[in-house]
Amino acid sequence: MHFRKQRVNKKSSYPSASAKSLSAEATSSKEVALALPLSIEEMERKAKTLRRHIIAMTAKAGSGHPGGSLSAAEIVTALFFNHLRHNPSNPRWPDRDRFVLSKGHAAPLLYAALAEAGYFPVEELLTLRQLDSRMQGHTDMTITPGVEMSAGALGQGLSFGIGIALAARLDRRDYRVYVLLGDGECDEGQVWEAAMAAAHFKVDNIVAIVDRNRQQIDGWTYEVMDTEPLAEKWLSFRWHTIEVNGHDLSQIIAALGEAKLVKGKPTASIAHTTKGKGVSFMENNLDFHGRAPTPEDAERALKELE
Repeated sequence: MHFRKQRVNKKSSYPSASAKSLSAEATSSKEVALALPLSIEEMERKAKTLRRHIIAMTAKAGSGHPGGSLSAAEIVTALFFNHLRHNPSNPRWPDRDRFVLSKGHAAPLLYAALAEAGYFPVEELLTLRQLDSRMQGHTDMTITPGVEMSAGALGQGLSFGIGIALAARLDRRDYRVYVLLGDGECDEGQVWEAAMAAAHFKVDNIVAIVDRNRQQIDGWTYEVMDTEPLAEKWLSFRWHTIEVNGHDLSQIIAALGEAKLVKGKPTASIAHTTKGKGVSFMENNLDFHGRAPTPEDAERALKELE
């Protein structure tokens, strides 16, 4: 499916997504960050790997939120394995780009990406939600390497991200901030207060990515609180706004590149996705917002993700 892109400028061009151009950008600082970013084909395989981890983790824990973790796999893959400037060997590197998971219940997805990126052993993923584990049900920045914000209550991540982005301005650092929100989370008034603030202060080093899977814990978003027209709302709040297919890695990478060209205003990307993407019986299935797969579900899901 192709989604129309909305831009504030009539003409814009995307920077090259080649390994050469992005690797030069990623290693321009004094400290070496990631090696060469992955190709589209490699990222597709990586997204499938993240999905397998999500199923295994939540099934082992017997609890968790698989649906909204599965829906954003391509978004997080594109960020961690192609776009972000970060260093797993030094998670607190001052010049790193920041990724803020505002929809903190999608913690299994972030943990899977961090493990695959080398922040901690992959085997640790299977301790999800256990006592004394670093893999808590919602992210905790005090115990998990690579986690930028402790999450729990929804609606706070964008405000948090704006604070980090403004700190970069004060500290004269060039890092960028990426905040992943849920579309149900956009019911929260604090999201729109933050959106006003970012535009007012011309915070152009922040990108808000909305995982537009159209479901939330209480049902379909149009039934609980209809936020359409969502893209036009962000535009009216004076954000540069781009709509993409949130499962098309080429579109995601292009949108992230476009955002870097925008000056004087923040960028919002509305990523149209499917809840539970990649597992047939979980797709658009409200039951799996906050219900873990049974061992039988997990076996079936992992077979589909081979």
